[in-house]
Amino acid sequence: MLQFIIRRVLWMFVVLFVVSVITFVLMHSVPGGPFDREKPVPPEIMENLNKKYHLDEPPVNQYLRYVSDILVPRYTPGELQVSQQSDYLFNVKIGNGYLQWMNFGPSYSSKTRSVNDIFRDQLPVSMQLGTWALLVALVIGLPTGILAALKQNSLFDYIGMSVAIFGVSVPPIVLGPIMVTVFAIGLGWLPATGWEIAREGQPFSVVEYVRHALMPSIVLGLASSALIARLTRASLLQVIREDYIRTARAKGLSERIVIMRHALKNSLIPVVTILGPLFAILVTGTFVTETIFGIPGMGRYFVTSITNRDLSVIMGTTLLFAIFLVVANLFVDIAYAFLDPRIRYT
Repeated sequence: MLQFIIRRVLWMFVVLFVVSVITFVLMHSVPGGPFDREKPVPPEIMENLNKKYHLDEPPVNQYLRYVSDILVPRYTPGELQVSQQSDYLFNVKIGNGYLQWMNFGPSYSSKTRSVNDIFRDQLPVSMQLGTWALLVALVIGLPTGILAALKQNSLFDYIGMSVAIFGVSVPPIVLGPIMVTVFAIGLGWLPATGWEIAREGQPFSVVEYVRHALMPSIVLGLASSALIARLTRASLLQVIREDYIRTARAKGLSERIVIMRHALKNSLIPVVTILGPLFAILVTGTFVTETIFGIPGMGRYFVTSITNRDLSVIMGTTLLFAIFLVVANLFVDIAYAFLDPRIRYT
């Protein structure tokens, strides 16, 4: 298992390298630049801006500079100024100085914020929303799929799968405004927009946090719960018809033990498989849900960075998504060995 994990970690760097190269090439193949506006910029100012951000250099040099800023740590003696702290994602105090690592570059569309500043402020919000949405998907999807499989062709099966089809068919861009209209504007139970965060000098309210997180988490997690429910039902129906399940029942084991100990673990393998990419998608931000509920997450910045051709934000967000994806898939592969003893990694 340890050798398998080491190999996968090494392959992660290869995957991230390929993703970075493809993203960089695609961005530079599109006409225009980050400082192109509807109102033309004077050539002298454009030349100075390109020189300041090294955009006048050959693409190969730009890529190597970008990668080196991310991968190569830098030691800065003395105390750091605020601008120096924001340049790097990690600032670790060592001795009389700081070890700084991972500089994702400046944001071309913002004069006061770097890409790291955007990550520090927006990524935690998107991760919280994605985590809650994933929990909603699991809490709704797994029990619904299991009970629908155990009560196949019953009333509960039909109702559960109808709800699942509803969740898949109604996207967040439709369900979100409906929930805002009903629960925020009509009934006044929940706030329509915003996200409760800890602010300096102000007490943090858990109740307000839950009230703000409830609707967007349900909207974002409902479609995923429908996918999990349908996949769990189909997988469990296939497993409970296997020979070893009939053998377990023939031994006199109770139905609860047969399902929980023998059938359920194997049937969860397809479900765990989709949790890897699903987790990466949810925690890195979803543009539609964050826009509907006014949540300051990564999704909105990523989409607006594409329209603004903010190359640093596009590169950083894409690499961040790739990191979450490969790490989540690694944990999925490790989980296989615990769910099915027949799976062994060498």
